Amino acid sequence: MCFLEGEFILGESDIKLGDLDLGDGRYVAMWMSRSQFEYWKHTHLTVDVVKGRGAGFSLEAPLGVRFLIRSRLLSEDELQRLSD
Repeated sequence: MCFLEGEFILGESDIKLGDLDLGDGRYVAMWMSRSQFEYWKHTHLTVDVVKGRGAGFSLEAPLGVRFLIRSRLLSEDELQRLSD
């Protein structure tokens, strides 16, 4: 789900994954709950915006686009670099 900054209250159990580059000088922070992160921490996530119907309450829905998330397991080299 995508919300305007400040419209979703983050808690201590939320982890910032990073910032998505929108390509126009703007960035969007990506967050995940700690429990979800524990499940996905060995995974490389790629987030794309594509034409289509988004989730009903998400910010992108009225724009006629949606998020498409692709995933793959991190390589041993990537995992090693993250642990350094």
